[in-house]
Amino acid sequence: MKFGDIIVAMSIIAIVIIIIIPVPKSALDILLSFNISLALLILLISMYIEDSLQISIFPSLLLITTLFRLSLNISTTRYILSEADAGKVIEAFGEFVIRGNAVVGFIIFLIIVIIQFIVITKGAERVAEVAARFTLDAMPGKQMAIDADLNSGLISEEEARQRRKEIQREADFYGAMDGASKFVKGDAIASIVITIINIAAGFTIGIIINNMSFLEALNKYVLLTVGDGLVSQIPALLISTATGIVVTRAASDTNMGNDVLKQLFAYHRVMFIIGSVLLVLGLLTPLPNIPYIILSSSFFLIGYQIHSRLKISTEEEKEIAEEAEVEEVKSPENVMSLLKVEDIELEFGYGIIPLADANQGGDLLDRIVMIRRQIALELGIIVPMVRLRDNIQLNPNEYVVKIKGIEISKGEVLFDHYLAMNPGTAEGDIEGVETTEPAFGLPAKWITEEEREKAEVLGYTVVDPPSVISTHLTEIIKRHAHELLNRQDVKKLIDNVKEEHPALVDEVVPNVLSIGEIQKVLANLLKENISIRDMVTILETLADNAPITRDPDILTEHVRQSMSRYITKKYTQGNKINVITLDGELEQLIMESINQTETGTHLTLDPNTIQRILNSLSMNVEKFTSIGEQPIVLTAPIVRIYFKRITEHAIKDLIVLSYNELEPSVEIQSLGMVTLK
Repeated sequence: MKFGDIIVAMSIIAIVIIIIIPVPKSALDILLSFNISLALLILLISMYIEDSLQISIFPSLLLITTLFRLSLNISTTRYILSEADAGKVIEAFGEFVIRGNAVVGFIIFLIIVIIQFIVITKGAERVAEVAARFTLDAMPGKQMAIDADLNSGLISEEEARQRRKEIQREADFYGAMDGASKFVKGDAIASIVITIINIAAGFTIGIIINNMSFLEALNKYVLLTVGDGLVSQIPALLISTATGIVVTRAASDTNMGNDVLKQLFAYHRVMFIIGSVLLVLGLLTPLPNIPYIILSSSFFLIGYQIHSRLKISTEEEKEIAEEAEVEEVKSPENVMSLLKVEDIELEFGYGIIPLADANQGGDLLDRIVMIRRQIALELGIIVPMVRLRDNIQLNPNEYVVKIKGIEISKGEVLFDHYLAMNPGTAEGDIEGVETTEPAFGLPAKWITEEEREKAEVLGYTVVDPPSVISTHLTEIIKRHAHELLNRQDVKKLIDNVKEEHPALVDEVVPNVLSIGEIQKVLANLLKENISIRDMVTILETLADNAPITRDPDILTEHVRQSMSRYITKKYTQGNKINVITLDGELEQLIMESINQTETGTHLTLDPNTIQRILNSLSMNVEKFTSIGEQPIVLTAPIVRIYFKRITEHAIKDLIVLSYNELEPSVEIQSLGMVTLK
C-alpha cells in the first residue's frame, strides 16, 4: 500500500488515455472483465457496510467507474465500426443473449436498459436528492441535541466533538451523493446513444463500405452492439443497484444481509399465517399443488425454528440479566461512582421539570448553553458542565444550586407566573405574591399573565421563570468562578494560547511557573471579577515578573497593573471616577504590618485596629450608596491586596483598586477617606 496513491492516480490518467489511444483487443477483454469485477466488488461492499459513511468515497467512485465504462465504450465502438470485431468478451456476450435471433436479443437488451435507466437509476437519484435535503434540514436540530446532551452531562466534550464531526460528514456525503447520482443517469443515457450509433453506423459501414448484405450486417452489428451494451450495462446495473442500496441504507448496527434475515424472519406467527395461506391455495384451488405445498412446509418449518430460537434466547437473556444484577451489586465500581463530586449542580422540584424538558417546551438547557458562552466572553473561563437533576425532596417549585457538592444558594419560582421588579422608576402598584429576587436580593412580586402587560406599562421589569433561574445561576457561577477554575482548565487555556504564541508559553511553562502557580494568579483575578480572557497579556506579565518573585499575590498585582486599560474601562464612566481613599497614616501602618514568610506575605494587625478600619470604611460606603454610587476604594499599589483581605469578609464585593491600575488620563475625585480615628 506504500505506493497505492500513485497507482490510483496513474490508473485515472490511463482511463483518459484509453479514450484517445486504441487498446489491443486482448487488453480490452481484460479491462472489460475487470470492469464487471469492480462493479461486483462495489455492490457487495455496499451490502456489507453497516453505515453509509463507511464508504464515504462512494461519490468519487461513481465518477471514476462511470468514466471507465465510457472509455471502454469508446474503445469498443472504435473496433465495432472499424473492424466489425471488438474481442472475444463482447462476441461471447452477444451470442449468449441473441442465440441466433437478432430481434429477440435486441429486445432483451432494450428491456435491460429500460430497467437500468427508469427503475433503478431514476429511483436512486430521487432518494439521494431527498436524503440530501432532509440531512441538511436536520443539521441544526442535531447540533442543538448535541449541545443539550453535553450541557446535561450525558456526553463529554470529546464525544460531542466527534458527533458534530459525524453530522458534518453525513451532510457532506449525502450532498455529494445527490450530485454523483447524476453520473449514473448520464451514463445510462450515453449507453443508449452509443447503442443507436453502433447499429446505425454499423449498418451503413457494413452495407456500403464492407459490401455486406442487409441480413449479414444486421446479425453482425446487432450481435456486437448487444454484446457491447451488455458488457457495459451489467456493471452499470450493478453499480446503480449499489448506489440505491447506499442511499436507502437506514440506521443500523449490522450489514444488509443480517438486517434482511432479522427483520423479514423475526415473527414466527407471520410464518405460520403465510404457510397456512399457501396450503389452502395449493389444496383448494386449481393452482399447482406441489409448489405450494413445498412452500407452505418451508414457511411452517421456518416459523417453528424462529419460535424455538426465541424461546431459548428469552431464557438466556433472563439468566444473563440476573447474573449482571448480582455482579453489579458486588462490583467495586458501583461504590466508586458515588465518590465523584460535580462542579456545578442544579437540582429542582418536580414542579419545575417542564422548564428543563425540551419535549414540554422548556428551554432551560439552551439557556445554560448561552450562560457558558456568556461567561467565557466576560471572564474568559471554561465553565464546567452544569448537571441538571430533579429532586423529589425539594418543594415542587424550589431549586438549589450546588458548587462542589455543597449547597450555595436556593430559590423558588412559580410556574406560569412572571417575576416583576421595580427598578426604582416604576409608578403604581400591581397585584401579586411578595417575594425576593434570588440573584440580587431585590424585592419583587410573582404576577400572573393578566398582570404582565399592566406591570410593563407601569415601568416594572418583568421576567419569566427560566430567566430567573438562569440569571441566578449566572451570578453564582461568576461569584465562585475562582473555585471552579482547576488545573485542567488552566492547561486548556494555556494550550489555546500556545497555538498562536508558542514562544510565550514555552518561556513561562514550566520553566518559570508551574500550572498550579498560574492557577493561583488566575483565581485571584477571578475572585475580584477580573476577566482572564486576555491570557497573552497575563502570561507576558508573569514571564517578566516571575524571575523576581513567585509569590502569587504579588504576581497578581503586577498582572492587574498590566491590565490597567481594561480595569479603567470597567470601573470608570466618562473618564471620571469617584473613590474612597486611605489616610496616609493608615497606608503606612499597613505597609509596616506586612510580614514576609516562607509561604508568602501576611498582614499582622491587631483586631482592634482592623475593627476601627472597618467602622470608618462602613461609614464611607454608606455615604456612597446613599447617593447611588458604587463604592470604590483607591489605595497605593503595595497596600491594595492587603486592604482587600481586611475588608472582603465584612463588605462583600467591595471594589479595591490601586493608583497603578487606572490610566493617567482618568480624573480621580475622592468623596471620602478611611482613617484610624
